[in-house]
Amino acid sequence: MLDIKRIRETPEEIKKQIATRGGGDEQLVDATLQADEKRRAALAEVEKLKAQRNSVSKEIGMLMGQKKFEEAELKKKETRDIGTRISELDQEVRDAEAARDAALMAIPNLPHESVPFGKDAEDNPIIRSWGEPPKFSFEPKSHVELCDDLDLVDFSRATKLAGSGFLLFKKWGARLQRALIQYLLDTHTEKNGFTEVSPPFLVHESCMEGVGQFPKFRDQAYTVREGEDDATLGKHYLIPTAEAPVANLHREEILKKEDLPIYYCAYSPCFRAEAGAAGVNTRGMIRVHQFDKVEMIKVVEPDKGYEELESMVLAAEAILQELGLHYRTITLCTGDMGFAAAKTYDIEVWAPGQNQYLEVSSCSNCEDYQSRRMQLRYKSEQGNQFPHLLNGSGLALPRLFVALVETWQQADGSIVIPEPLRPYFRADSIPF
Repeated sequence: MLDIKRIRETPEEIKKQIATRGGGDEQLVDATLQADEKRRAALAEVEKLKAQRNSVSKEIGMLMGQKKFEEAELKKKETRDIGTRISELDQEVRDAEAARDAALMAIPNLPHESVPFGKDAEDNPIIRSWGEPPKFSFEPKSHVELCDDLDLVDFSRATKLAGSGFLLFKKWGARLQRALIQYLLDTHTEKNGFTEVSPPFLVHESCMEGVGQFPKFRDQAYTVREGEDDATLGKHYLIPTAEAPVANLHREEILKKEDLPIYYCAYSPCFRAEAGAAGVNTRGMIRVHQFDKVEMIKVVEPDKGYEELESMVLAAEAILQELGLHYRTITLCTGDMGFAAAKTYDIEVWAPGQNQYLEVSSCSNCEDYQSRRMQLRYKSEQGNQFPHLLNGSGLALPRLFVALVETWQQADGSIVIPEPLRPYFRADSIPF
């Protein structure tokens, strides 16, 4: 969340920055300040009443010493009345604080000054690209055709098991999915200095709030109930990405400065309800309710945040280069950026069978927005500070799977496996 002190000091500037996102959330700044002022006024009155009560209590002692019992009883009633009013004000403080925090939690992060202004994805500038779209001497197939012809994915039985938006990998397809995950994890741990963790795939609501998934995207989450106990519904959620558990690993902790930077990577399945999303019911692997991903998380000092973001993007790009996949990297504009991000780069890989680019990585610096929400700090010479938290896909399947099989398909119907992946796949190709 944003720093309440900063909102108090420069509310109009904050509203102006939020307005560039185009979501109308700038009105929440006024709601935050109104609740904050109500809280502060109630607190001030409480302090005044407590001082008054202390003064009256001293008077009671003096009156009792002078044996003026009737006057003392009147003063005692006054202290009781003051106590009742203090209790009422304490409740007002709690209510105002809850209202203020609810408004604060709903305010998105402020775009970094380098983020280009724009309304939607059409305004996202391309900053670089690598390679060229592959050229074929034959009509390339889509991943759906390839998966059917080579029996890599059974779309119909997956639908029978769980409904639309789920996948059942088979044979070479299951092996390719597993090989990609292992290759990605080894690349990040052995080449990029990340520490691998294997997190829970269920998290508390507080973890979803910590990374900014809640309250904004509550309708996109899968909630869990334990057996038939309705009281447990909403206590745990299936993770939408490994960011939810891994970024929260050090929540409510105070780290040492020498502990930073911290790099984590993790594999997880990701679960997204995608309520109302177009494409979920379409046969294929582009938009689904459950998919696999390897996530990168960084916890760094604020002055290193954007340097670390650039290196995170390059780490994701290097994988696509090793796999020989054409891609482009774009900067998300203010109107297309995620709720918690201050700056985001998306990497889109070319899928020739789709004749379009597919997002396989989104790398963001959330600055101290998430660390404030989860009360994660580190000790510095200036006292306890909030670190920058960064997250990035390194990379997301199954879109990587789609791009790979469509790019490396051959005229005879087979699929060549890129050389860096062969030790994990244990074969040079998927035969027709």
